[in-house]
Amino acid sequence: MARVVWCAAAVAAAGVLFWDPRVHGQTRDAAAVLAAAREALGGEKNLSAVKTFIATGRIRQLRGDNLIPIEFEIACELPDKFVRRDEFPAQDTPPAINGFRGDEAIGPSKTTRDDFARLMLGTFATSFSSVPLTFKYAAEAEAPEGKADVIDVAGPANFSARFVVQRETHLPVMTMWQAPAPPARGAPPGPPAAPAEHRLYYADYRNVGGGMKWPFRIRHAVAGATVEETMFDRVTLNAKIDPKKFEALK
Repeated sequence: MARVVWCAAAVAAAGVLFWDPRVHGQTRDAAAVLAAAREALGGEKNLSAVKTFIATGRIRQLRGDNLIPIEFEIACELPDKFVRRDEFPAQDTPPAINGFRGDEAIGPSKTTRDDFARLMLGTFATSFSSVPLTFKYAAEAEAPEGKADVIDVAGPANFSARFVVQRETHLPVMTMWQAPAPPARGAPPGPPAAPAEHRLYYADYRNVGGGMKWPFRIRHAVAGATVEETMFDRVTLNAKIDPKKFEALK
């Protein structure tokens, strides 16, 4: 079995942010940081105009020494309808479908709402009523790329994270949280692993829909090692979505 070696991105995932909770004597406000991020992502008018989106792309996921290709489609009707379909072209397995419609779950995953919340941070720099979050300024961070603002995020079901926004560009760059290492998609359940630091990196922002910036590459690292890389091929805003996509699985 050949050992998989990630490119330089795997090494970059181990990069460390150092933050100073004193913020050098300044008083910063989470709302102001988020407002600047939303402006950088397209502006309040453009972001508020987004009611639905459909996103498709590919995932490279590390399972042991194997790099597993996944093709996905995400359909979302804000604020409370979200479904993701993963297909595994190299495996003879059915698609994995997970999401939610209001309070109703679609599929077996117990992390879908948290995954949705983290995606919304990187794409809208806010939360929605389906997973309402609170924000509090935490610190100023230092990184090779420059200064960044760190915001403490809290939400339902013990959701807790730190959201990092680059000071110069005002674009989201990372969400960090503590949790057991994620099981491989489609793998049989087992005992949870010890908590580790997870980092979700947002990168390659591009214009979509004429007024919004979307991160076309999202990298997930656990304890400094890249475990999954998501690459978006297409994002369509305000498309009409078949209501059947949000029906609970039978």
